[in-house]
Amino acid sequence: MCGIVGAVAERNVEGILLEGLKRLEYRGYDSAGMAIQSPEGVLQRRRAVGKVAALEERLAAEPLPGRCGIAHTRWATHGRPSEANAHPHQSGERLAVVHNGIIENHEALRRELVAEGYRFDSETDTEVVAHLVARELGRDGDLLAAVQRTLARLDGAYALGVVSADEPDVIVGARKGSPLVVGVGIGEAFLGSDPLALLQVTDRFLYLREGDVVRLSAGGRIEVLDAAGTPVEREVQTFEHGDGAASKGDYRHFMLKEIHEQPAVIAAALEGRLGERSVLVESFGPEAEVLFRQVRQIHIVACGTSYHAGMVARYWLERFAGVPVQVEVASEYRYRQVVVPEGTLFVTLSQSGETADTLAALRFARERGYLASLAICNVPGSSLVRESDLTLMTQAGPEIGVASTKAFTTQLTALMLLTLALGRVRGLDEAVQADLVAALRGLPGLVERVLALDPEIEALSMAFAEKHHALFLGRGAHFPIALEGALKLKEISYIHAEAYPAGELKHGPLALVDSEMPVISVAPNDELLDKLKSNLQEVRARGGVLFVFADEQVGMAEEEGVHVLHLPHVHEALAPILYTLPLQLLSYHVAVLKGTDVDQPRNLAKSVTVE
Repeated sequence: MCGIVGAVAERNVEGILLEGLKRLEYRGYDSAGMAIQSPEGVLQRRRAVGKVAALEERLAAEPLPGRCGIAHTRWATHGRPSEANAHPHQSGERLAVVHNGIIENHEALRRELVAEGYRFDSETDTEVVAHLVARELGRDGDLLAAVQRTLARLDGAYALGVVSADEPDVIVGARKGSPLVVGVGIGEAFLGSDPLALLQVTDRFLYLREGDVVRLSAGGRIEVLDAAGTPVEREVQTFEHGDGAASKGDYRHFMLKEIHEQPAVIAAALEGRLGERSVLVESFGPEAEVLFRQVRQIHIVACGTSYHAGMVARYWLERFAGVPVQVEVASEYRYRQVVVPEGTLFVTLSQSGETADTLAALRFARERGYLASLAICNVPGSSLVRESDLTLMTQAGPEIGVASTKAFTTQLTALMLLTLALGRVRGLDEAVQADLVAALRGLPGLVERVLALDPEIEALSMAFAEKHHALFLGRGAHFPIALEGALKLKEISYIHAEAYPAGELKHGPLALVDSEMPVISVAPNDELLDKLKSNLQEVRARGGVLFVFADEQVGMAEEEGVHVLHLPHVHEALAPILYTLPLQLLSYHVAVLKGTDVDQPRNLAKSVTVE
């Protein structure tokens, strides 16, 4: 993901901007650049392909002294990594822009600007913004007004930082669908896509809201206007999370901390990837739309928890994108004769991006004639990301607990984005797209509500402390969620757990059911609910004790031998994401009761880098 840093100060800002870029390296990027207004009023730029260190070397040879500037790390969406495509982008020698996000209507705007005589030096969508602002600036010389008029022409998602040599010591920023914060200093002000980029200079921030435009100027002056152009005050907040992922903070275990981080990381996975009514296809890379139009089939290959995410995605992709999907365990996939139909997209899922079997499967697939490869991953610089044609980062942040939690739900979120991106280019009904996009926007809030049920889930866990076996049931897209719930319980509590499609009970598993075998089921409000209820009655008739996580609208009541926890209603397509959380919490509390090593369970490693 791209990163933005900007500074207006009474001192040289080159070092501030460079350090800010270094602090954003965790996001993943392919080039970096900086533009600074010199003391003589000249706008100067330095860019480099590769790591920030390459830009640092360039600056050592060609310094950029000045008190006002912007900088950027780029993750390619339009145009391959190159110095010409690196940010900042300029219009002439007097104006520069940095941009996170995707301008959906950039092609039409580019044609308009070319017809007016503007020359384009890059393949990016961002250069369109630079020329539009320059054109508007020529009308009245007011940079803030020029940016505001430009924003009215843009469709898509963006966070922007703009400087002009004609308005010294001023940065104008704007955000829509992509994060942007303002750092508050003493007599100076800063702009960043992430507070972490600016903690070197301040711990006080204004978090810009959707549609906000901000003007930073000399003396630390900060002016914020809302989407309607009305001046507003945004609360200054002190950043209090400096311990980061390396500390458990107030949580007893990393796993619990990471479970409770899921509202934030799911929001991060969505940030900048949703348009008004559809997913931004370009989020998957500059070639994505052309490739997605050619997709006729999908092979998903992964291991463990990621494999379960792929199993859920099969239901989504076949339903909403109309594409047949095959889901494979990576360690099995590469040891058989794989038949690859024409137009097949190869998708890998991995938290670390270094999972040995998944990485080997990708390399194996390269020789099999796939249309292209897509990696959905949490580590930007990983081998899987580097070696895939397309990538989508899950934005889960570092996950330290061995049992995957937030990595799984962000993978599911990313897979729904993939589903809607493919659906968009394959003609999915626009109303269906808009409905799911709206539901995705509301998902982090629903996750918060489920996490608030933690005390009730902890109470349920008491019934498992002395058990040695458990059975998990689900139907449809929730069968993989049952598999994931069983995996979590066995990973960290060492209780033997199995999962089955609920409709398979009569084909064998029912023989295991008695009063000592707790049976856990998820019961969302979907078309399979009535069939699931019948399956659960089969369990009760054999004396089994049921623990049911049910939609609050289904009206399922507690009775002897049936414990029900009601979850908030959610769009039925997104229910697999939400229903994962109570299973995570249940496993966690059972493990704590049993006194196992929650974060580092025996015999397991976080990243499986050997076969």
